[in-house]
Amino acid sequence: MSKRDTVAGIAAPLNIANLDTDQIMPKQFLLGIDKQGLARGVLYDLRMDGEGRPRPDFVLNRAPYREARILVAGANFGCGSSREHAVWGLMQAGIEAVIAPSFGEIFYFNAQNNRLLLVTLDASLVAALNATVSQPESSRLTIDLQRQVVIAADGLEYPFELPPRQKRMFTEGLDMIGMTLADAGAIDAFEQQHRAQNPWMQIDLPRQQASVAQA
Repeated sequence: MSKRDTVAGIAAPLNIANLDTDQIMPKQFLLGIDKQGLARGVLYDLRMDGEGRPRPDFVLNRAPYREARILVAGANFGCGSSREHAVWGLMQAGIEAVIAPSFGEIFYFNAQNNRLLLVTLDASLVAALNATVSQPESSRLTIDLQRQVVIAADGLEYPFELPPRQKRMFTEGLDMIGMTLADAGAIDAFEQQHRAQNPWMQIDLPRQQASVAQA
């Protein structure tokens, strides 16, 4: 995964409160056995009509928002079921960050663990950003991860908090496994110390059993 200090690009106003994961990724797109091809399902019922044609009045079907990399969303974004496909689909569709007053709890951790950046701001600030990006000429935002500010097209800055663990994942290009491996030295040292202090807890498997276990 690539390291990055900023997320920048077109931001789409999606001021819909309680937009749940069933709407973000409808159930008919959960039939695959891997993560592939989920971009097509993102917000499908909002983007498409009953005939599968794009709704011209939906924001993500209009220029410049078809190229959105950031969503400025309503409160409780990602509530509902725990399907991680909602996160995978958004990322496959090119979304790198979501700004909202609040997020569904499970969605929040699914997103952070997959490096979909979530920025929580006061509802009044999100409303101001929503109004700004609703104008195509001022729809570009920059999220500076080092300074932890959202920078609007007019130069106004909106500070936000980001847990240190998530900040490290984004800036250093680490996923959950990478975060664990980054502490491999400390883990090995603890294991060796634990073995030395508690030798009676170690089980020496016969050579044949050990080979089977390793296989």
